[in-house]
Order: sequence, then structure tokens, then C-alpha cells
Amino acid sequence: MSELVTTQLQNGLTCSLPSDSPLAKLLKSQRTWVGPDAKARLNILRTAKSVAIVGASPNPARSSYFVGTYLQQSSKYRVYFVNPNATEILGQKAYPDLASLPEVPDIVDVFRKASDIPSVIDDVLAVGAKTVWVQLGIWNEEAARYGEEHGLTVVMDRCIKVEHARFHGGLNLFGFDTGQISSKKQLT
Repeated sequence: MSELVTTQLQNGLTCSLPSDSPLAKLLKSQRTWVGPDAKARLNILRTAKSVAIVGASPNPARSSYFVGTYLQQSSKYRVYFVNPNATEILGQKAYPDLASLPEVPDIVDVFRKASDIPSVIDDVLAVGAKTVWVQLGIWNEEAARYGEEHGLTVVMDRCIKVEHARFHGGLNLFGFDTGQISSKKQLT
């Protein structure tokens, strides 16, 4: 007889299943972790004063460069770039690690592969930051749970630029700042 495992479903309910059952294996392969809802993400963005971008790139073709540009130009945040292989990104000093930053960032925005997220979370815990924001397309459920168990707020598989622009009325279909605040269509 196999051991029973308790699984939390996306609707919040839990169920116990034999660990070797096909359904238990399927549910384990699916995403069950749920991060902060829209109101909580808005609150994170409203209260933050600084953002450190881990995995920032000096290459203009990389998404971290685009996000860094947006945050510098369209937000109130002090933005720090963390990349041990760069000395400068977007005209600012690049730092080799989170411990080298001049302050503890309010948000650590992560552009690293999913397998690197646990070590980034350990670095975040070591410096005392409170929020880890893992970029769109990056998912490591165990790391998210580990971070939360250690007191972190974890946002995962969401772009901080898209979320900031969405909450501040400057996002169009392609994710670019439209500069338009109103939802009313302009008359021609």
C-alpha cells in the first residue's frame, strides 16, 4: 500500500491520494502554488522604494535591459543592477551580488533560470530583503514555497514592468507605455 499525499488544488480545496496514483503524479506536475493576488501585487509596487534586478544584462536585446529601462524612466524606484560580469548597465554601476548593494532593496526582481531561483532566494534572505519577484516565464514552485516559509513575499512568473504599467494606466496591447492615462478613445 502506498503512502497518502495531501494535495492542495487550485480552488483551495485539499484531497488525499495514494502517492503512486496517476492522478497524484499529474497533480504534482501541475502548478499548485499561488502567489499574491492583484491587490497584494499593487501594494508591493506602491510601497517599494527600490528594486534590484538580479540577472540584469547590458545587452539591449535582453528583457532585463528593457525592464531596467522602463523602471528607470517610468517609476519612482531606485534601480540597482546585479550582474557579476558587468561593471555598468544603463549608465549605472552594476553590482556583483545583492550583498554589495548600498541598501537592502524592497524588491529583488529575478532574471535567472528556474534552477537558480533557490540560491537567489538564499541570497535575498541573507541580505534581508522582503520581496522576490521572479520574472515572466520563470517557475520554481519549491523555491517559492521555501521563500514563503522563510518570511518572503514571492511573486513568480509575472513581469514587474507589465504589472507596474498595468496598475498605472500605461499599458497597451504590446506592453509598451502609451503615455495615455484615460481609457476613453481619442476622437479623430
